Amino acid sequence: MKIEGLRWISIWVMLFSVLGFSGCAGPGLYSVNMYYDADNAAIPAYLKTNVKTSDAVISVAEFTDTRQIDDRLVIGRVIEKNDMNILVMPKNIKATKVISNGIKQYLRKAGYKVADKIEQWDLKEDTIPQRDGTVLIGGNIEELEIYCRRGFPSNSYKASIKLTVVIADMAKGKILYESKVEDSHLNEYFWFSEEHLGDQASIVLGDAIEKLFEDKTLAQKLKEAIAQ
Repeated sequence: MKIEGLRWISIWVMLFSVLGFSGCAGPGLYSVNMYYDADNAAIPAYLKTNVKTSDAVISVAEFTDTRQIDDRLVIGRVIEKNDMNILVMPKNIKATKVISNGIKQYLRKAGYKVADKIEQWDLKEDTIPQRDGTVLIGGNIEELEIYCRRGFPSNSYKASIKLTVVIADMAKGKILYESKVEDSHLNEYFWFSEEHLGDQASIVLGDAIEKLFEDKTLAQKLKEAIAQ
């Protein structure tokens, strides 16, 4: 029994040694999937619409990244166990488009007709694109960061996001409403992975989108524009 116990102790010591070594080595870059899935979103009753009674189409513009950083593809960093900073970037789609796609999904879940094409707009009234859509939604990314400090026995994760969102009447070329929304999320995991990093970004993105449409004034402006 004593020999068997010593054998298991040796295995655990070797395992932690390997994990500690691999944690210090680290890659040169982490790439993560950031996304929003509206399937489980609880749409407020005051926002819902009936697509059968309206031909109005909402267009969504790609968000503009206004963060004051050198490389706006970077969405975070990981502090390794040896204090080395490793950058985090989106794996497949830029954050500016991920946010726009998330808003499109949410609006479709609420019953609105949403154009497939993502527009380009800098939020200025004189540059509102002239398209077939009725309403245009665009915005700025003021803050977006995924942060992880690797440690033992757990890893600390933090994600934060801050957005400015603007609604415009495409037919009249007029800005209707501006709103700001932000969210942050903290978590601890024993294991470290790129998947966990991406999950933190997806959580704050989803929370921010759903918080955005909790603004009843925004919902009212949107529905009034569509009803014209």
